[in-house]
Amino acid sequence: MFALISPEKIQLPPGSVVRLPATWQEYQSLYSRRGDGSIPRIKYRNGEVLLMSPLPVHGKDANLIADIVKALLDSDGREYDAFTPVTMTLPEESGIEPDYCFYINNWQAVCGKKRIDWQNDPPPDLVIEIDVTSYSDVQDYLPYRVPEIWLFKKQQLLIYRLQGAKYQLQTQSFYFPNFDLISTIARCLEIAYDRNTSAAIRDLKQQLGELPK
Repeated sequence: MFALISPEKIQLPPGSVVRLPATWQEYQSLYSRRGDGSIPRIKYRNGEVLLMSPLPVHGKDANLIADIVKALLDSDGREYDAFTPVTMTLPEESGIEPDYCFYINNWQAVCGKKRIDWQNDPPPDLVIEIDVTSYSDVQDYLPYRVPEIWLFKKQQLLIYRLQGAKYQLQTQSFYFPNFDLISTIARCLEIAYDRNTSAAIRDLKQQLGELPK
């Protein structure tokens, strides 16, 4: 299958990434042409558009890690809101579609909202990005000032925290400071690929003491 980008159709082979010089208006046109679907993924930065057609592993890993976050928050009794898919835009500057985003400390700021004003509302507290095709870049979130980004790349979780004007790699998440995320995610991934995602999350909840063993 070949990549096809025309006024009538956008078609990319699974796992492919296409970069094109583009204006903000051209990005908006491509976004409108895609319609209600979420494939291909489209982002805009520095006068270019990037399009990516994700592989199945991309979606599986994104949903699994998001389910882990939900299980940990629920175990602590913390309230949150979560979104996927969602498009974050700053006119003429940036357009990006995180794999998953969570409002944890700021969930009340978006409570009940059907649209988020990315210029005035607070950004998500946590963004999850799965990088299978070298499409993801944590620096894309600098214009939005997202406090924390989890980048899952080459079967490894990388935690980035916004420090001043750039993202710094961290050993722990601000939102789960006393929890071993690295080993937990590794265990869940092993179970998910040996069996399925539901078995992995059941195992995690047993470890958290939510389910009988």
